[in-house]
Amino acid sequence: MAGVINALIPVGMAAVALVLFAGLWNMFRNGPGNRSQMLMRWRVGLQFLVIVLVMGGLYFFGSGR
Repeated sequence: MAGVINALIPVGMAAVALVLFAGLWNMFRNGPGNRSQMLMRWRVGLQFLVIVLVMGGLYFFGSGR
């Protein structure tokens, strides 16, 4: 299980970065404001998921010293 969480964390971080760059790209090319807003909401949700994964991994699989 620890291996799964350790694999999901970088995938989640990459997803956050991709959504961030997609939102910035849309903003800089003067795309629809609703799309930028939606992408930034997705980014916040993905960031929350990654934080939950990191904290859960530390809680359940940390060294426990």
